[in-house]
Amino acid sequence: MSTWLIYALLSALTAALAAIFGKIGLQNLDANTATAIRAVIMALFLVGVVIVQGKLNLISEIMANRKALLFILLSGIAGALSWLFYFLAIKHGKVSQVAPIDKLSVVFAVILAVILFGEKISLIAAAGVALITIGALMVALG
Repeated sequence: MSTWLIYALLSALTAALAAIFGKIGLQNLDANTATAIRAVIMALFLVGVVIVQGKLNLISEIMANRKALLFILLSGIAGALSWLFYFLAIKHGKVSQVAPIDKLSVVFAVILAVILFGEKISLIAAAGVALITIGALMVALG
């Protein structure tokens, strides 16, 4: 099995756990405050990972690259907004409905990759994107 596929499956599994744990943790709490606490915990955990890997010195390299820093900043803001909206959605809805709609991010990412980066997708891949869309809507609304 390819390394990227193992990481992608682990990403999917841990994202599912984040939804389940988040839904349990949000009971009778403000979703935005809970998201902020989650973000602090994630930041501390990730800094710990960088320290353990001995890569703390690479931060200055990223800080020196203005373009990269801008897009990392924008990615962070987009990610934070995604978490805010996701936690609000699972607080007010069912995880079994919210999670499939959230996974439409795959569809949006493919469309944006084609538009912004000129990435080519095959007819089979396009059919897969269509099926993801249909499947997410069927699970969420069914």
